[in-house]
Amino acid sequence: MPTEILMPALSPTMEEGTLAKWHVKEGDTVSSGDIMAEIETDKATMEFEAVDEGTIGKILVAEGSEGVKVNTAIAILLEDGESADDIATPSSAPEAAPAADAGNEAAPAASEAPAPASAAPKAADGTRIFASPLARRIAKDKGLDLTSLKGSGPHGRIVKADVENATAAPKAAASAPAAAAPAAPAPAASGPSASTVMAMYEGRDYEEVSLDGMRKTIASRLTEAKQSIPHFYLRRDIELDALLKFRGELNKQLEARGVKLSVNDFIIKACALALQAVPDANAVWAGDRMLKLKPSDVAVAVAIEGGLFTPVLKDAEMKSLSALSAEMKDLATRARDRKLAPHEYQGGSFAISNLGMFGIDNFDAVINPPHGAILAVGAGVKKPVVGKDGELAVATVMSVTLSVDHRVIDGALGAQLLQAIKDNLENPMTMLA
Repeated sequence: MPTEILMPALSPTMEEGTLAKWHVKEGDTVSSGDIMAEIETDKATMEFEAVDEGTIGKILVAEGSEGVKVNTAIAILLEDGESADDIATPSSAPEAAPAADAGNEAAPAASEAPAPASAAPKAADGTRIFASPLARRIAKDKGLDLTSLKGSGPHGRIVKADVENATAAPKAAASAPAAAAPAAPAPAASGPSASTVMAMYEGRDYEEVSLDGMRKTIASRLTEAKQSIPHFYLRRDIELDALLKFRGELNKQLEARGVKLSVNDFIIKACALALQAVPDANAVWAGDRMLKLKPSDVAVAVAIEGGLFTPVLKDAEMKSLSALSAEMKDLATRARDRKLAPHEYQGGSFAISNLGMFGIDNFDAVINPPHGAILAVGAGVKKPVVGKDGELAVATVMSVTLSVDHRVIDGALGAQLLQAIKDNLENPMTMLA
């Protein structure tokens, strides 16, 4: 029986995508692991691999098609002995529910992540058992319990070969049917409709700009974040003169190695060490609990055309300033080219958003779930300051604002974290100790 190939969910936030390019055509033979297509998600263009062998009987979604819903049939795969005459009208596959995580807009790579999980069974602990459509059909015909099988496909996916020679075993008795869950509440209105707004500007000259996947995700997730996260804000001024002098000395010594440290490199290191000094603040919100992280995985916002990425520097507390600088430059370059692998912008417990280079003195950043906090960094500017002995002097002062999720971090704890960041930046040599 021909098997439908479904639009995969390549990201926890992905609800639809663009089928950018087909690498196969009707009549081509494919094997597990072959690249079949390139799919644009809300963040990047990723390759989509075949998980079963067979022949491409029919392509259902044309190259370049936008807004293809997750789990929509995009092609038909034929087994040995089947022909195009065996193809029936593809069924309408259910859409995958979007993940609740609004955070780093994380996305598993096609080569790393399981393919679409529609109708995927679950193990006793609630985790999904990933299996190809063909493997699921064969298992159903043979009465096999997929939860008892070990997959040999990419990342443990159960494929045809795993079920062909397996012996059926009786399934555990099903528990009594649960009471029907209440219908999910309709999402709150996010403002007037497009037609209402357009009517307000009737007769005025304007250009209508359609939203791409990234902008839709940013709008949806950050609206959700601002509405659902109890933000509070802590502000400090940080004197940078010692850091600027120290940075200049280091850069002279590192010049022969082609290394040039930025102030942002020091900020990343300062935050990473502060999370170690105040470990209770190194935490994320996980629905009905908190997760306290041991490493300092620091995300840094990178502006790209049409949106932003937040690549994560993992184990940042363990890395030298030069290593952080090189890694950050590489991540930023590939982010702007939309070439980051999903694991490079997943996770983290803390984020940094630096608009100082744009001349912004200070601002409040929106927390990127599930992070516990984000540091908004302004420009360093010359200001009059009062010294310890009451003398008036001029110093380079940088204003920062720590946006904090009150569910994760209370006021006093947030103040301790921000003090630790300030201490590190105002005494930069201690970060090398």
